[in-house]
Amino acid sequence: MDKKKGVDDTEPGPVPSRSVDKFGFIKPEQGSSPDGVSKSASIHERERESEERRIKKWRKMIGVGGSDWKHYVRRNPHVVKRRIRKGIPDCLRGLVWQLISGSRDLLLMNPGVYETLVIYETSASELEIIRDISRTFPSHIFFQQRHGQGQRSLYNVLKAYSVYDRDVGYVQGMGFLAGLLLLYMSEEDAFWLLVALLKGAVHAPMEGLYQAGLPLVQQYLYQFEKLVLEQMPKLGQHFIEEMINPSMYASQWFITVFSYSFPFHLTVRVWDVFLYEGIKVVFQVGLALLRFCHDELVKLPFEKLLHAFRNFPEEATDPDVLLPLAFTFKVSSRLEELEKEYQKRLEGSNASTSTKRSQTLKLKTMSRIGSRVFGNSTNTEK
Repeated sequence: MDKKKGVDDTEPGPVPSRSVDKFGFIKPEQGSSPDGVSKSASIHERERESEERRIKKWRKMIGVGGSDWKHYVRRNPHVVKRRIRKGIPDCLRGLVWQLISGSRDLLLMNPGVYETLVIYETSASELEIIRDISRTFPSHIFFQQRHGQGQRSLYNVLKAYSVYDRDVGYVQGMGFLAGLLLLYMSEEDAFWLLVALLKGAVHAPMEGLYQAGLPLVQQYLYQFEKLVLEQMPKLGQHFIEEMINPSMYASQWFITVFSYSFPFHLTVRVWDVFLYEGIKVVFQVGLALLRFCHDELVKLPFEKLLHAFRNFPEEATDPDVLLPLAFTFKVSSRLEELEKEYQKRLEGSNASTSTKRSQTLKLKTMSRIGSRVFGNSTNTEK
């Protein structure tokens, strides 16, 4: 593959020799790890044994290379859903994500396509991708080294997708999706999972999150604002009074599916469920964050609200606390209703804009005619 278009000289240098957490992120010089306080050897041993039992259950579910997965899901859908919500074992995440997203099937149906896109095609977005490479998970050892394998792989996946779907091309938030996937699978596997998400192999297509004007982001923010008002009216009204709208804090939740600024141990748990259950999970997790911090948020003025959205308390981002709360929000049917409502408003707005343009054109025409016939000059500009 052509590696010459990797990165520029402004990117980070060699990886510093510091300790990393279990996901490969460099630990802060001070402070506790995401896993909390130090644990005794006996607790670690019990956790290790529990994890081994869980891995055995999952291996039995998926079979060799995923051969038993579809059959198991058909026979035991409720068991699968429950286990996914509890978290997929990290050593099996890459494979299971491909199985539940439909990307494995896309890969098998398109042999050689990824290699062709990377090697033989050019993209109008190449310079943008190179510019953003170092901004994607900058504290992860896989992506830190300039011209390293991680940055080259991320470039290749994003470049390939920008060629595969030229209508979408490349948008900065896509780097976090591709980067997250590359931590669990090969370049080609990550590419096809990105295709599965944006083109809708299993769930609704997500490409509208990245198209010009971000149309799907606008829809999701409309739906989310309505849900906040319905589920937490006091907080929703407080946001209105403080002139806080979801675009100020929730856009990146949808664009990156919580992979941009949240603890990684929460991000991967959200992705486990998101890939299986769809975009409703992003709404549920967002509502759960607000519900968890509700009593504090309703007291804060504008400036402090913006700060709070960037600094959720550690307990609020504990997946074993946040996700059970998220699943208490039953939003599926309401999201469908709000989507229809949004589309009607959009159509009405477009029709109104079209009518105004037509009326303006008529007024301008009449003005020109009036000027010639009556000698007056009527100003119709708005």
